[in-house]
Amino acid sequence: MSDHNNRLLDAIERHAKRFRTLGIILMVLGVLAILFPLIASIAIKVMIGWLLLLTGAAVFFYAFQTRDWSSAIFSGIIGVLHLAAGVYLAFFPLTGLIGLTALLAVVFLIQGGIEAAIGLQTRPRNGWGWLVASGIAAGLVGMMLLIGLPGTATWAIGLLVGINFLSSGISFWMLSRVAR
Repeated sequence: MSDHNNRLLDAIERHAKRFRTLGIILMVLGVLAILFPLIASIAIKVMIGWLLLLTGAAVFFYAFQTRDWSSAIFSGIIGVLHLAAGVYLAFFPLTGLIGLTALLAVVFLIQGGIEAAIGLQTRPRNGWGWLVASGIAAGLVGMMLLIGLPGTATWAIGLLVGINFLSSGISFWMLSRVAR
């Protein structure tokens, strides 16, 4: 195994508790998003905006906490993406659902690519496949949102955001478990 891989694996082991905490936060927020009823377009957009702000802040915070992990910059980018989308959705409630759906699709496509890259970078460590699977799931969510427009804008946003957060949370939680 190369020196880079050894440093990467050591960083994962040192920060296992942080990865576990991040995973739990994302899983809880994902379950809440899946269960939250789609009662009104404005309420959904504001809720999703705040969920993106919270997860973005958590991911961004933990990226700084694990900055000796070589993929921390990519986690920080995911945090910034979630923060930017959250600001747009939470503070501009009169924007259209189709625009929201397109924006979330782009966020999920970018996040999927980044998470898959992080997973491939942590190979051959047990658990790397969870990150790749999370990246694939995020990318599929993004593609589903785009392909189904405009119909997906009315029903799928809360469900798909919840699935995305849940899969990301599971991947970080599983990464922390492998580090033991």
